[in-house]
Amino acid sequence: MTERNVFEYALLRVVPRVDRGECINAGVVVYCRATSFVAARTHLDEGKLAALDPRADVTGVRAALHAVEGVCLGGEHAGQAARDDAGRRFRWLVAPRSTVVQPGPVHTGLTADPQAEVERLLDLLVR
Repeated sequence: MTERNVFEYALLRVVPRVDRGECINAGVVVYCRATSFVAARTHLDEGKLAALDPRADVTGVRAALHAVEGVCLGGEHAGQAARDDAGRRFRWLVAPRSTVVQPGPVHTGLTADPQAEVERLLDLLVR
C-alpha cells in the first residue's frame, strides 16, 4: 500500500470588487509538510471575471496569480520569501488579506502524490 500523507490546501479567489464580496475561484495552493512540498496552479476564467466586474484589471489579476505560483517555486521566483521553507511560504500565502486575490479557508486531506492533488483540485474546484 502506498503511504499517504496529510496535505493542506486553499483556493485562490479573485474578488474584483472587495466592497461587494463576490468572487470566482482562480487557483489552488497545496502544501504537504511530510514531503516539504508546496505548489500553486492557477486558471483565470476571464468571462466569469468580466461578469462580476467588466472593468476588472485582468493583467493585474494574472500578475498576482503568477506571483503566488512564483512564491511556491521558491528561489529567485519567491522574492523576499526565497529563504523561507515550504511551510512558511504556504502560511504566508494563505494568510487572510483584503486584496483582489485572496486565499480561501485552509482544508486538509490525505494523498500519496501532492503534485497530483494540485491538478485534481484545480480541475475539481476551479476549471
